[in-house]
Amino acid sequence: MSSPCDPQFAPAGDVSAALMMIDSRLKAIHDSRSGASPEQQRMVEQFTASMGAAGLTALVDGACTLIYMYMNWLRTAFEQHDEDVIEYVVPTLVATMRMMPKTFRPEVIPTMAGLLIAAGTGLSPNLWRAQYGDWTAAEMNPLEAMAVLLAEHVNRVSGSDDPSFATRLIADALSAADRG
Repeated sequence: MSSPCDPQFAPAGDVSAALMMIDSRLKAIHDSRSGASPEQQRMVEQFTASMGAAGLTALVDGACTLIYMYMNWLRTAFEQHDEDVIEYVVPTLVATMRMMPKTFRPEVIPTMAGLLIAAGTGLSPNLWRAQYGDWTAAEMNPLEAMAVLLAEHVNRVSGSDDPSFATRLIADALSAADRG
């Protein structure tokens, strides 16, 4: 039986723009900067301001698609070792969220954990979230941070020393979809 939260019913959104933002944050982390430089932050703000409401919705949908794709990759990786992605990934990321109270206020952690669980069980994170109403402004920064944390988790689990593994994983999938 099909679920109304099945990914086939979800808009993919602007995955490229979401990936660009996530990659930018990952590079800042790996360049040992605590966050975006003021210039980089200004450019991101200008970029998002130029998108308009429909563009921002597409960006949020794109971030959810990234979360789904990363959790799908992790699920496959963990299943190869007879392990459950929910058991091994969700507690680790929730613990990380709890250590970042300025980014993840306590009230958004259950929503972010729910997104991970939805994606980890093969459901669309954005359709799962839509059941509970519109996204709130308080959830935007945590959503972006969740996608960054998940990408970094993929980088670690991959066993590669390549800090761009997660970015290339998605870029390769997008290229393959364009060719196919």
